[in-house]
Amino acid sequence: MKIHEYQAKELFQKYGVPTPRGKAAFAVDEAKAIAKELGTLPVVVKAQIHAGGRGKGGGVKIAKTEAEVEQYANQILGMTLVTHQTGPEGRLVKRLLVEEGLPIEKELYLSLLPDRDTASIVIMASEAGGMDIEEVAEATPEKIIKVFVNPLLGFQAYEARQLAYGLNMEPEVVKAFIPMINKLYKLTVEYDCSLVEINPLVILSDKRVVALDAKVTFDDNAMYRHKDIQAYRDLEEEDPFEVEASKYNINYIKLPGGNIGNMVNGAGLAMATMDVIQLAGGQPANFLDVGGGASAEQVENGLRIILSDSAVKGVLINIFGGILRCDILATGVVQAAKNVEIKVPLIIRMEGTNVDQGRKILEESGLKITVAKDLADAAQKVSAVAKA
Repeated sequence: MKIHEYQAKELFQKYGVPTPRGKAAFAVDEAKAIAKELGTLPVVVKAQIHAGGRGKGGGVKIAKTEAEVEQYANQILGMTLVTHQTGPEGRLVKRLLVEEGLPIEKELYLSLLPDRDTASIVIMASEAGGMDIEEVAEATPEKIIKVFVNPLLGFQAYEARQLAYGLNMEPEVVKAFIPMINKLYKLTVEYDCSLVEINPLVILSDKRVVALDAKVTFDDNAMYRHKDIQAYRDLEEEDPFEVEASKYNINYIKLPGGNIGNMVNGAGLAMATMDVIQLAGGQPANFLDVGGGASAEQVENGLRIILSDSAVKGVLINIFGGILRCDILATGVVQAAKNVEIKVPLIIRMEGTNVDQGRKILEESGLKITVAKDLADAAQKVSAVAKA
């Protein structure tokens, strides 16, 4: 789950991580009032959307006068902001962050995230702050420092010093940086964060270290433990298909430019199925994993969500019956067909537990469903749909 920058900074403040003074504004008058309350110029007016690259897209402005605060707030609120992360369709800006300008001496990059390869929390830092970290990694990877923290041992003092000295910090700055990085590590672990990123983390002229930006995302599977964070969720920033799927505990991701919907039980099988669709000449319209123990109702809702996408020209259901038995799948498909009109070809390949019962349910349903003999047969039939 993603949250806005101003919400991430609220979390930072809760843990004692320094941030600029500022507040969220939902209207131009609010932005002007916040700037006046801050009592200092310049102030920064920042678009709040769930995407990076806002500055390059015109969503971050430095206002040197009260008139400019009004001008930029009017300009940014209601604009469709297009960045490299939003895609060409962009995102509508409905809220701003207005915060104080600061005397910046140096910009750094800092992030914390789980690393599955090493079963650790990796802390990445770089003196190339303010830049896209992907560009830094490609052009000058030696500028990125990585510290791998064993979560069973916790963040150690020597690891904090390793980061500070790797960033060539002055002793006075180190004294401010080490307590801050400890607090960020604690936040990352206690809130099950999948990413905590500050770009840039700035050193001020008075040697304070401040999180000028803040990006935090959370592991969806852990959200039941964090009711306070659920209140931060902005459904308007999420894909409506994905929002609908989340209501039924269905793992769904909309894919741009796709024309073949697919439903699978198991993430690995879903990835393989998407490869099969592409090899057959089609483009997958979604990733949808109903899970190993899906019910007939989940199957029904999953199929309904796929069919509600107008870009879908055909559907491939690829199920390996284990915990999710083939007869339950077939029952869910039949239920969905009764409640949702199926106007596109529907191809089903299933193997495993109760496969014969499942095929019988589909055959006796009277529905126009093509049952594939195996995955190769399913691929050929999907190819025909894609070409058509």
